[in-house]
Amino acid sequence: MLVDDQTLVRIGFRMVLDAADGVDVVGEAADGAAAMELANALVPDVVLMDVRMPRLDGIEATRRIVEDQPTVHVIVLTTFDLDEYAFKALRAGASGFLLKDVEPAELLAAIRAVAAGEAALSSRVSRRMLDLFGQRLPADDPDGGDQAVAALTPRERDILFLIARGMSNTEIGEQLFVSESTVKTHVGRVLMKLGLRDRVHAVIFAYEHGLT
Repeated sequence: MLVDDQTLVRIGFRMVLDAADGVDVVGEAADGAAAMELANALVPDVVLMDVRMPRLDGIEATRRIVEDQPTVHVIVLTTFDLDEYAFKALRAGASGFLLKDVEPAELLAAIRAVAAGEAALSSRVSRRMLDLFGQRLPADDPDGGDQAVAALTPRERDILFLIARGMSNTEIGEQLFVSESTVKTHVGRVLMKLGLRDRVHAVIFAYEHGLT
């Protein structure tokens, strides 16, 4: 589902997605309020969500959609000058963060990854998040976070650190000289122990608790 208040932007994304195998655009909305109604009606696998829109912005729309429809995954689309809003949307439950100048292949890969229950956060965006907001958004529960980190094994802490650097499972495996399947197992345990939705929120957790 496409959500953007600019018709031409939606048309551009639809053209890319309609040409891709296995991807169907099931609906479009021009603001956050309409997006909520449409998401509840259609329950799409993935929502591409703009941030600044009339009536209801993408941050609050993301929060409400994820709360109402836990199986729906949201990818936030923005430009560099809107990073702070996008970061807050990630905290609201989005599973990915892409720039509007994303290449078609990267967009499709992100949609497929998020639909499969993974997350879409490029290393470029991850580093940008750290530069802009790592020292500005305090943890909601720093003491609880410290206790959760203490429960991680040394290898799990290594995994969390590398996730926070924006590395993929393949890159982490190469860095630690372990198989990708082993990395996936460790990532799953990290998310479970920290009570996190996905690896995007592992990145946010690590930034907020000074683990980067």
